Amino acid sequence: MNTNEIKKYKKHLKLSKRQRNILVGLLLGDGHLETQDSGRTYRLKIEHGVHQSDYVEWLFQEFKEWTRQTKPYHKKRNNGLESVGFTTYSHASFRFYGQQFYKNKKKVIPLLIHKLITPIGLAIWFMDDGSRKSLRHKTYIFHTLGYAKQELELVTKALNKCFSVNTKLHRQKENYWRIYILSESSEQFKKIVEPYVKNILSMKNKLSNTLPKK
Repeated sequence: MNTNEIKKYKKHLKLSKRQRNILVGLLLGDGHLETQDSGRTYRLKIEHGVHQSDYVEWLFQEFKEWTRQTKPYHKKRNNGLESVGFTTYSHASFRFYGQQFYKNKKKVIPLLIHKLITPIGLAIWFMDDGSRKSLRHKTYIFHTLGYAKQELELVTKALNKCFSVNTKLHRQKENYWRIYILSESSEQFKKIVEPYVKNILSMKNKLSNTLPKK
């Protein structure tokens, strides 16, 4: 499509409820919104290692009408590793999420997280940033080292309020924290996210026997 055709096409784009719910999980995790016009519009960028190609393909299909790509791109990073991903059109439909999840160009957890998080969003976040605590444990951790403690406290309250999942924050290094799902809530948590995780081969082992990220 040429530029005028793209502009016309984008006017009819609208995020579905499912896409909005997935987007929240992506922004809690490894997804990024980028703006090139001072916040009037944003575009979503997804990129993972090649070993998670099936996960990227699944996300691509969920947002297929939002990108001019016909399939996820493959590229080699500077460190020699290969990654896969896609980028959507810039669009005003992403603006609310850009305003909620970014402050001064830094990703944050919004005050409204208890109203935004849903089961599929929680599952997406887990697939991006979660793992089993260890091979010896039957519970789970979110590796949330990029967020401030006060932001993570918002999430712990939301997980309890929305899903009856109880958590604690574990200190990691001096000023970094991870979310730890209490053992008493591990089965409840698994019940919520498993319907989404189990069908993605590169992700389903996160619920069974993978070690945490280092």
